[in-house]
Amino acid sequence: MTSATPTPILDKAAANPTPISEIIEALKRVPPLQGMEDSELEWLATHGVERRVPAGTTLFHEGEVADTMTILLRGEIHVRRERAAPAALFIGRTAMITGLLPFSRMKTYGGHGYAVTDLWGLDYPRSTFAEMIEAIPSMTQRCVSTLLDRVREITRLEQQMEKLNALGKLAGNLAHEMNNPASAAQRAASGLLDELRVYGHEKYKLGALCLDEEHLLRVRDWQDSVRGQGKMLRESPAQDAAIEDSLQAWLRARGVEGTWKIAPELAELGVTAEQLEPLGEFLDARALSVVLGQFASSVRGERIAEAMLDSTARIFDLIRAIKDYSYMDQAPIQEVDVRQALENTLAMLQSRMTHVKVERRYDADLPLISAYGSELNQVWMALLENALDAIDDHGKITLGARISGDMLLIEVWDNGPGIPKESQDRIFEPFFTTKPTGTALGLGLDTVQRVVRRHRGYVHVNSQPGATCFEVRLPVDQLQAY
Repeated sequence: MTSATPTPILDKAAANPTPISEIIEALKRVPPLQGMEDSELEWLATHGVERRVPAGTTLFHEGEVADTMTILLRGEIHVRRERAAPAALFIGRTAMITGLLPFSRMKTYGGHGYAVTDLWGLDYPRSTFAEMIEAIPSMTQRCVSTLLDRVREITRLEQQMEKLNALGKLAGNLAHEMNNPASAAQRAASGLLDELRVYGHEKYKLGALCLDEEHLLRVRDWQDSVRGQGKMLRESPAQDAAIEDSLQAWLRARGVEGTWKIAPELAELGVTAEQLEPLGEFLDARALSVVLGQFASSVRGERIAEAMLDSTARIFDLIRAIKDYSYMDQAPIQEVDVRQALENTLAMLQSRMTHVKVERRYDADLPLISAYGSELNQVWMALLENALDAIDDHGKITLGARISGDMLLIEVWDNGPGIPKESQDRIFEPFFTTKPTGTALGLGLDTVQRVVRRHRGYVHVNSQPGATCFEVRLPVDQLQAY
């Protein structure tokens, strides 16, 4: 509860100590101390340093030496990592034993501790631990049980934070990927509304020309012919501009108005000045302006509709990838296509792939494997995120999948700087990370190893500068895996 060198201002109980009988009554309400003799409770009450701390007080900082056990009689403490996520790493509440415990290997505080409410507690310096165990032998078992509970709770919180971090990254990637096609579809829908109004106005003008049936047929045939030819392949933007200039010159020479709205659409469609000659044979300047203006408007409308289709198709593909990635509405155990699972994971990370080259080395005849599909996707996500972190989103990633004996071998390579030799034996340990403080919890590769082992598989790393490879081996026959 206190820092290595508590300041006198925190010890407000010194001037007004609480009666021993009242402290003993409070100790009786501490669950880990249930069943103690009155004499043992009296020892704790008389040998502890009473502390009363106002809400908002900083109790210790991350990295400070931990040398005191605290029995919280009233109040609440939050511990947060100073260089990581804002979520509380640990919460100490009334009737808990916290701080350094006998038999604990804790050396420093793992975060910034502060009082959320007014606190009342008893402190026991490390120097009193031997005397405490001698006077109260049952404290050995009570402290060990408290330590185990604390390890389980902190591990659960860390795993929850890791999942939330992963979910946050996934949501950010998806939001980025969804934003572009959604924005394009929105702009296209707005443009289409405007263009439909223009097209309707041009249709009225076309009707007002009162063309006879023969001329209407020739206009329709001309439109069908230029639509059917497809977009002309040109060698350079300069050639595009030259064709547009020639169209504008042809139209202006015949007195057509609004050529700046007509010529770009005709050029985009691949229409040349020569192809306009059949219309010029029977249409005057006014009729050419109306006929070509209506045609250009319809072409713009079609282009906008195509943009909407492309954008919504991209959104649909992302939704399909999300469903496939999460195995939504499916049983836990699936027949998993590892190649498709890797591709779905890449789709989730597409926002980070702009400057990354991906090489695929998949065997053509890979079998499906029975597996917990959503859990395996956590493996691919963790390995690919590690690879992207290693190359700082600029470089090359190679994905491989092939049969090796009776195992399916999946490889994730990156051309980053590699993992230091002294760290390679520890990277699968929980809470161990080579990344900067505050950027990772060190549970990603621990999750990878646990999931792979659940599938009766193996995971291994080979690393040197410019070539790091994580190998995952999974049994092809999973009948005995569950």
